[in-house]
Amino acid sequence: MECVSPVSSSTAQYATPCGLCPEHIAAGHEGLAVPSLAPCSFYSRPRRPSDMERHTTGAEAPSVPRAAPKRGLTTTIYLVAVSLYWVALYLYMPTLPLYAESKSDNLAVVGVVLSMYGLCQMIIRLPVGVASDWLGWRRPFIVIGFILAGIGAWTMGASPDIRGLIIGRAITGLAAGTWVPLVVAFSSLFPPEEAVRASALLTLVGSAGRILATGVTGSLNERGGYPLAFSLAAGAATLGAIAILGAREARRPPERPSAAGILRLISRRDVLLPSLLSAAIQYVNWASTFGFIPILASQLGATHGTQSLLLSINMGVVTLGNLVATTIVRHVDSRRLVLLSFTLLAAGVGGAALAPSLPFLFASQFSIGLGQGIVYPVLMGMSIRHVRDAERATAMGLHQSVYAAGMFGGPWLSGILADAVGIRPMFGVTALACLVSGLVGSRLLAGRGPREPSPGQKRL
Repeated sequence: MECVSPVSSSTAQYATPCGLCPEHIAAGHEGLAVPSLAPCSFYSRPRRPSDMERHTTGAEAPSVPRAAPKRGLTTTIYLVAVSLYWVALYLYMPTLPLYAESKSDNLAVVGVVLSMYGLCQMIIRLPVGVASDWLGWRRPFIVIGFILAGIGAWTMGASPDIRGLIIGRAITGLAAGTWVPLVVAFSSLFPPEEAVRASALLTLVGSAGRILATGVTGSLNERGGYPLAFSLAAGAATLGAIAILGAREARRPPERPSAAGILRLISRRDVLLPSLLSAAIQYVNWASTFGFIPILASQLGATHGTQSLLLSINMGVVTLGNLVATTIVRHVDSRRLVLLSFTLLAAGVGGAALAPSLPFLFASQFSIGLGQGIVYPVLMGMSIRHVRDAERATAMGLHQSVYAAGMFGGPWLSGILADAVGIRPMFGVTALACLVSGLVGSRLLAGRGPREPSPGQKRL
């Protein structure tokens, strides 16, 4: 479903894509699919008068961007660019914690390096989306994103010390924030009735790019050391920028956004609570999968190839969990799914704390990925469920900004804790906190907003 502003029957207005709707704000955490949502109205745009209205009132139709004549070619260019985008950001991801540890034996500092990615996304994600809609032009932001991804990767690969890694990781976080205009630009190539197809294509290609990138990291490290993956990531970013420059984009009329919705929604419990729970989920995920599980795996004897496989399997299971959530959410109370997911995450992280060998660590990654995949779209949907249509995009923007705090806090705080007490005890504390958060959060959700109908009532 394409998000549009509501149509006013009295003023003959139509709506065009808002650019900050849940579908356009990047399918959540790094391109995951999100449930279909009702229309939003973060931005309103004048409607094209009908032929009868023009004849009777003399109104002129505003200019509306038309699709490029060679849409197929432009679509292909964008799909190639999307794949290169995620390759540029994920090619070095499986062994990044190990690379950071090779520059500093202080796990707290390693956590700082890993946290910069989430911190910069938290700061830039919503403003970039707003700015691109304000200007009515997305391609410059996309090109800048590719340039930043390349600079960040090169900076990390060429850095002689830990400070360069901190700077480079922060730059790649800024690059990841430009995913918003990339999604919007791609969606604009399709008519409204094909919006779902566009989202499916983007999700599929993005997932394939990430899995491919993480799957070859180990081989690259064994052939050329850590710097090779960073150099190739910078090369992928360069190719992506060149590809995007060859794509056509029709500039849209600029729209001035309003921040009033954010201020109005920020105190709403039914919006903020699911967002805070999403932040907790991201905290656990980035403290474990993208944080210190690779270091623990190395201690258990994992090769670089095994490190790649660990992350690739996790990402594949996340996609599986997302599909499971989409299938069963209409038949199972969302609060139960939230509790189930937190339990799976706690079991996975707790299992990592006790894992005596690599097979147990693979099982832990499977549990973490399944929990993450199920709960992410559920909490995203809950955060806007009781919000009226006119405020849904604003609520989604708030949700995205809040959960990005978990991407920052996870590696940062867990790094401090791991340096103080060790990695395994840190995982134990994280698992316990995750389980408590799930129990408390699911109970608080039970008193939030109108109660859901039971599964039996849903089928009536």
